[in-house]
Amino acid sequence: MNKIFNKINFVRYNVINFIITFIENIYLRLIGVDLGGHCSFRGWTSIRIANNSKILIGDNCRFNSRDTSNRIGIHHKCMLTTFGNSSVLKIGSNSGFSGVSIGCFNSIEIGKNVKAGANVLITDSDWHLDDPRVSGPKPVFIGDNVWLGYGVVVMKGVTIGENSIIGINSVVIKDIPANVLAAGNPCKVLKEIKS
Repeated sequence: MNKIFNKINFVRYNVINFIITFIENIYLRLIGVDLGGHCSFRGWTSIRIANNSKILIGDNCRFNSRDTSNRIGIHHKCMLTTFGNSSVLKIGSNSGFSGVSIGCFNSIEIGKNVKAGANVLITDSDWHLDDPRVSGPKPVFIGDNVWLGYGVVVMKGVTIGENSIIGINSVVIKDIPANVLAAGNPCKVLKEIKS
């Protein structure tokens, strides 16, 4: 009996994901997202685009927004937002996100094959641009094949080199080179990853 219920739930889950993906693909193209082919959406992704800004998403990207789409626990749906008139958020092909928040005031570029664990935050600003105590937005660049663990925060002005792994709950406030394992608050290189 348990096998029958599991099979029914599996079919139901996949049908719901197919419908959401179909509608989300149409909607995102209508609001001006440059969306690649074969992107999938498990749950509704929240996307807001400022006037004259761009969101570009490569092929085969996955966005997990349902609380059951990642068993480690997602606190909220994926949220992609551009704020500035000329801001550009670019996501490379074959990247995956679970409950990610990306806030782009200027420029955020995420490479190909990037994996972002549940509840990651990526931002190029301090968010309160009217406060004289903070500086303006600074571009964020995340290289190809980077893995961001659960709850990682990537702050403005940061570059993370290709093939690097950022450990759970790390706060990245300075550049991280390619091919390293880094973790902590603030995030620091722990060791080199040898190919």
